This record gives sequence, structure tokens and C-alpha cells, in this order.
Amino acid sequence: MMDALKVNQEYIDLIKSNPQKYFEDYKITLNKVANSTAIYKGKPVPFLYHPMFFTEEDVKKFEDMVDTLMSITNKVTERYLKSSEFRKKFEYPPLLEELILIDNGYDINVPIARYDLFYGGDDNYKFCEFNTDGSSAMNEDNTIGNILLETEALKEFGKHYKLSLFELIDSWVDDIISIYNKWSGKDDKPNVAIVDFTESATTAEFEVFKNAFIRKGYNAVIADPRDLRYRNGKLYFGDYKIDLVYRRIVTFELIEKADEIPDFIEAYRDRAFCCVGSIRSQIMHNKIIFKILHDEDTLEFLSEKEREFVKKHIPVTGLFKGDREVFDKVLNNKDKYIMKPYDLNASRGVYAGKDLSFEEWKSMLEKSWNNNYIYQEYFEPYKRDHVVFENGELKVEKFKSIIGLFIYKEKFAGIYTRVGKLSIISGIKDYFTLPNLLVK
Repeated sequence: MMDALKVNQEYIDLIKSNPQKYFEDYKITLNKVANSTAIYKGKPVPFLYHPMFFTEEDVKKFEDMVDTLMSITNKVTERYLKSSEFRKKFEYPPLLEELILIDNGYDINVPIARYDLFYGGDDNYKFCEFNTDGSSAMNEDNTIGNILLETEALKEFGKHYKLSLFELIDSWVDDIISIYNKWSGKDDKPNVAIVDFTESATTAEFEVFKNAFIRKGYNAVIADPRDLRYRNGKLYFGDYKIDLVYRRIVTFELIEKADEIPDFIEAYRDRAFCCVGSIRSQIMHNKIIFKILHDEDTLEFLSEKEREFVKKHIPVTGLFKGDREVFDKVLNNKDKYIMKPYDLNASRGVYAGKDLSFEEWKSMLEKSWNNNYIYQEYFEPYKRDHVVFENGELKVEKFKSIIGLFIYKEKFAGIYTRVGKLSIISGIKDYFTLPNLLVK
């Protein structure tokens, strides 16, 4: 059995064997990434000259986790659709509930997801966030991964091991088209639109997907939902008739800006186009799901294996409202909890007790109380050694990591890894994206 940590150490030893050579190569690599499509919010994505290594054993574990999670996802979704009592737990506004209940026409509740976790190998892991609609960063992983595979270090390392990326672009395009074919019932060539609000869009990544559709022989555009018009039973972008929407709008923003996109919503209600993914995926996306999974009446309709999975791998979570006892419990156990808004992305509004003084913690809790927040048990991320070049000097430093499992059509598809040193590892704090390599 191959151990990823052992492989990781071998890579560190390789870099240590000739730091000057690899530092020169690192500078070339920095330049390549700066000129690539790995751009987030207008800046090159920060990375290390050191990928995250995974073995076939790891992949087998991820596949098993995903199978269990998707089974849970489908049971929870079915219960939501059938039971008005169960729906109340989610506290969704009427428009959102109405859109969730519309049949998407293709029998998959969550076509794409990125479920994020802290992973320490074996059975040591804890999930911390579920992203469904708008799941992103496939391009970051693949672009930086391809660039790193060209480095001197990985070429050398590749003499001893077979290294490969998890391909995340073309495979997802193929899956989207197969979902559309299921929806349309005929083997036609849909006109595709990648849809998001311009101010929120990951534009570089959208271009990569657009080009992938075009390469495969489809028409594709990137559109802001405000620019779409619904006429004669079809959704249009100018004169371009849309058959298939790859939805990158995150649901909370769609609901927030609903009055700016009446045509899109009306066309969605009428099922005038195939929407991948449908609004239905929001059931698992909202962080309130972590609390609901632990509820007795949820655990009841899960299998024994799934119940064990929830108890062991889903952090205990509560709603931060109601009885003042809840407030006091969270206040007086500062280092035990992390606070998260129900439904913001990119770690906005998230804060951990262990990063704050008691006074700061108290003041922030007062603001969050009865204000759509959950409290969740804080979990210390697993650490791994990575090489860093600081002012031309080679250092080996410990980084905490969070990995995201990309799930396409309910199957494990690949990985997204961010590492950092703070308690919260996210795209708005000090972090690095590491491409993920399968080592054989």
C-alpha cells in the first residue's frame, strides 16, 4: 500500500537535493501561472511549487464517501419534496421553495457538487461545507496542475511514479450534455449558455468551459441573467435561443436579485430550457443542512451506515438563535466553535472563536444572534509539509489543508485543495491552491 505522506516526503527530499535549480524553475512557473487562465478576482491564483499527492487508496475512499453522501443527498431531497413539515426546517422564502419544487426533468437532484472536507487519511475526515450550485475552481486545479507537471521537479519525480491530474473540464461538459439529452429525449445539439451575474462571475473559468463546449461542436455563450428575454416559449440572449443553461448563479443571489431577472425565472417555471443544476440542489447547499442531518427525524430515514457516517463525519451544528441558553453555551466555549452564515459563499462572514479574544468573540456573537447564523464544532485541519521559496530561500513549512471533492453526476470526479496557516482556509484569506495529482 502506498502512503501519500511518504510520497510527499520524497518530493521534499528531491527539492532539497538541488534548491537553487528548483528555485530558478519556480520563477519560470510563477510567470506561466500569471499568464494562464488561473485567475480569480482579477489576480493569478496563488500556488506552491508543490502539488497535493493522493494515492489510489485515497481515491477509493473518496469514491465511497461520495456514494454515501449522494445517497444521503437524495434521501434528504426526496423528503423535502414530499413533506411540507420537513421543508419548514429550512426556513426558505416562498419563491425559493416554489422553484425547488419544480421538476427539473432529468432525475438527478444534484448534478454537480463540491463537498469540502478536512482529510487525514483512513477514516479521519470531517466535512465542513457543501457547495452545489455554482461549484467552481475546476479550471484552477487543472490549469496549475498542467503547468506544474511541466516543471523540472515533477518531470524528475515522474521518472519514479506515474503522475496524473483529475481531468475536470471536458468530463463535466460531456456530463452536462448527457443530462441535457436525458431532459430533451432527443439527440440534438443544444445552444448552451453559461449564466451568472457579471459582478460575481469567475470569468476566466467560464471562458474555459465555453471553449470546451465549442471544441466539442456546440454553440456556447456566457450571459448575465438580466440580459435574457423570454418570448414565444423560449429563452433568448439577443437572437440566440437558449436550450441549455449551465447555471453558475448561486441560489442566494438568484433569490436576492429575483426582481432583476423576471424573464429567467418565468422561463424556469415553464421549463423552457434545461437547467444544470436545477434550483433543487439548494437543499444541500445551505449550511443549515449540517444541523438538519443530525436531527432525529432525519437520521430515522437514513440507513445504519449513513447514520454512522453523519455522526462521525458531519460536524455537530446548531441554529444560533432562540433560547439565550444557546448564546451562553457558544459564548462560554469560544475555542470549540466556528460561526457561519446560512448561505454566503467564499467564507464570507465566517469566524472562529480560537482566533478572537473573549471580548471580540462576544461582540461578534451579539451581531450574529438571531441573524441567520449557525454555530458548528470547530475542527482543527490536518497538516502536511510543503516546500516554500521565501526570498530565494528554500523552507519546509506545515500547512493546514481543506480539500473539495468534485462530484459529477453523483460520482467522484476530482479534487480541489487549498492550504493555509489560519483557522479559516479560503479564497479571501492567505491561502494557496495546490493542484492534485494521483500517484501510481
